[in-house]
Amino acid sequence: SDAVQKRLATEMATYGFTISKALVTELQPNAEVVASMNEINKQKRLRDASQMAAEAEKIKVVKAAEAAADAAQLQGEGIARQRRAIIDGLRDSITHGSSETLSTEKISELLLITQYFETLRDIAASNKSSTVFLPNGPGAVNDVATQIRNGMLTGAAGAPD
Repeated sequence: SDAVQKRLATEMATYGFTISKALVTELQPNAEVVASMNEINKQKRLRDASQMAAEAEKIKVVKAAEAAADAAQLQGEGIARQRRAIIDGLRDSITHGSSETLSTEKISELLLITQYFETLRDIAASNKSSTVFLPNGPGAVNDVATQIRNGMLTGAAGAPD
């Protein structure tokens, strides 16, 4: 407004007028300038909206991952309780009515065999499974337990510390 006042004062002084104050109440920039400013504002709003959408998607992914982790933890705890119940049930059913106790090794062997048969059941229930040949005979269960135990020991020995 100072520039407008100085220009008006200079121009009007030739006619005998003195301009003491020039008030600017409405600016109307060139249409190209208005269009350019509108495009700048539009692009800024689009960028902000895109960033907010990306943040929302990130939150969804993080929450889904947290939910999956919680579900896996709960499933693991459920399986652990189930196996404890199986161990207690096996121990009680074998030692029921006698003073005999089972060693930890025997309990582990029974649990391994139980897990082995659960795995076989799951394989059989799957649509993508193929034929599985199992050893059978009087010593087959002991052989299976020995193979599982040896496989676990071999895997533990080869695992990095």
